[in-house]
Amino acid sequence: MRRDSSAAPVLRSRRRGRGALGAAVAGALVSGSVLLGPAPPAAAAGVCGIRTGIVLRDAIGNVFDKALYCDNEPSDVYGKADFGAVLTGWLKLSPSWFTCYTFGPKDTKGNSVWYYVQGDQVADLPRIKGWGAVPGEVVKVPAGVAHPFPGLPNCPWV
Repeated sequence: MRRDSSAAPVLRSRRRGRGALGAAVAGALVSGSVLLGPAPPAAAAGVCGIRTGIVLRDAIGNVFDKALYCDNEPSDVYGKADFGAVLTGWLKLSPSWFTCYTFGPKDTKGNSVWYYVQGDQVADLPRIKGWGAVPGEVVKVPAGVAHPFPGLPNCPWV
């Protein structure tokens, strides 16, 4: 998600051009060195859990000090928990920060839980900066964990 400079550090990196990657690989091959290091966070399988000690601010003044950091499917982000609501953004990257949950219409899996999140790309209502709700089926909670994710607060305003 995008954040302003007063918020917590940006937690997603954007892809760099292929030229930089190609040069790094070519340099490693020529020098005989191997590129080692930890895998990027998005590459980790099964990322999902409550994180505390963070600061997330939405466009309407809410501040969150804990959130669910979880893998997700790409999705439309709605202005409220309703498939007929205006689109405020799109989730395109994974994992994402889900700050709270609410209830709305059932998704295709019969789940009525919706999560509040900031989209990776802004759609209508640019002042909202992509904040809105996604249906629970978008959030990849671990097997055996029910929606809403345990420990995540309710957000009744969505």
